[in-house]
Amino acid sequence: MAMTDPLGDMLTRIRNGQRAKKDSVLTPASNLRANVLEVLQREGYIRGFSEDTSGKHKALRIELKYFEGEPAIKHVARVSKPGRRVYSGSKELPTIRNGLGITIVSTPRGVLSDAEARTHNVGGEVLAEVF
Repeated sequence: MAMTDPLGDMLTRIRNGQRAKKDSVLTPASNLRANVLEVLQREGYIRGFSEDTSGKHKALRIELKYFEGEPAIKHVARVSKPGRRVYSGSKELPTIRNGLGITIVSTPRGVLSDAEARTHNVGGEVLAEVF
């Protein structure tokens, strides 16, 4: 059966992996997922990710990050869903927890965090929120 929301599936795997105190989780590979993981790594929410070719299909191994036994990601949620796309201009990008969290945005300049999108003065599709 085809997956209707691959990015939402990856975010759920991260959420479930951190609740189960896993060191890493696997998710099928795609360019969008890799770009979102780069943003999460730049912002310090995951330790890193790498391509895993041990199986039949390419996958991404995501190294989860913990601080004093607590997950670095307290909340991760998909904002723009297949049934309802959410777009925002650079001036209207939402701030999460007064700037303590990030919003991941797909822009013409690539996938960026909300702060990076504001500095480049670009808007786009609001993919997810993380804090």
